[in-house]
Amino acid sequence: MRFLHTADWHLGRLLHKQHLTKDQAHVLDQFVEAAHTYAPDAVIVAGDIYDRAVPPSDAVEVLDRTLSRLVVDAGLPVILIAGNHDSPDRLDFGSSILERQGLHVLCNPRTDPIMLEDAHGPIYVAGLPYAQPAQARQVFDTDDPIRSHEAVLSAQLDHVRAQIPAEARSIAVAHIFAQRGTVGDSERTLVGGAETVPTDLFDGFDYVALGHLHQRQEAGAPHIRYAGSPMKYSFSEHNHTKSFYVVDMDADGACTVEAVPFEPPRDLRCIEGAFHDVLDRGATDPNADDYLQVTLTNRGPVTDAMARLREVYPNCLHVALPHVELDADDDLVPPADTDTPADVFRTFYRYATGTALDETDEPLLETALERVEQNRRNA
Repeated sequence: MRFLHTADWHLGRLLHKQHLTKDQAHVLDQFVEAAHTYAPDAVIVAGDIYDRAVPPSDAVEVLDRTLSRLVVDAGLPVILIAGNHDSPDRLDFGSSILERQGLHVLCNPRTDPIMLEDAHGPIYVAGLPYAQPAQARQVFDTDDPIRSHEAVLSAQLDHVRAQIPAEARSIAVAHIFAQRGTVGDSERTLVGGAETVPTDLFDGFDYVALGHLHQRQEAGAPHIRYAGSPMKYSFSEHNHTKSFYVVDMDADGACTVEAVPFEPPRDLRCIEGAFHDVLDRGATDPNADDYLQVTLTNRGPVTDAMARLREVYPNCLHVALPHVELDADDDLVPPADTDTPADVFRTFYRYATGTALDETDEPLLETALERVEQNRRNA
């Protein structure tokens, strides 16, 4: 059997306030075309379909169009699980109806295996949606309370293994943070690695299709793999090669895997240099439309750097000036490790205005910082 393994679409993603939905639609169009080219028997999407619990309408439209082309037009079974960015209740809407058309949307922590068939017999696909321990405790009756992500996955695997014949070929689909996985800036992880799980829990499965980590990689064994995200979602990912997997499973369950790269409409790059040198390069850069992070090497401040750079690099998203030297009498100093956001703002305000923040403004600052923190938690 041949299947495609992809993950972490993050539809509706913003990058430095830049909407990426049109770019995502472009790469998913490539994915649909690849489905016609490679003629798989099924498609697996290992979580984080949307970037946030309440996705924008254009992201919903992109997903609807993509799945319609795969399931209705191409006639392919699609098995899709919820990730940590998804709202299970929203993603799960209409799933019992869609299942009859071949679209299997798995959001409940307790799901039954899906049986596919090829010329050699059945293949069982165990979809293991992301769930917090509190969610899993509501649906699994276990001797020990479920208090960790490892315990969640163990309970899910115990449930599906009980329904898979011992000699049958099988695929596990999970959205987890595997121990020793390579993490970037765009994945949400818990402090201290509290959500990491060991991959030996998947012993016995012929292939394990993982989502959550955005860099394509093996996770302890050649048959346990992260497909990675279809696009670069952070400047820490600028050197990633984004792709999906074409997996061929033989009669014994052995798998051969080919990574097929995505080609986004514009790349995400990091460039560095003196301000005027960067401007000169931009005037002749054939890829000036790429998303850019520009690090300037100037020792002094550069007036209106972002606006001037966007004259040659229209999608410049971030400018860094790490080497700027301040005059000896300047009050602005780099923040210490112990400085709070309020301390940093007070220092900047004194530097910009020449006076200290007035006591009557302190409540306004406190309110503004509370709103920032609330927005960060809800992002």
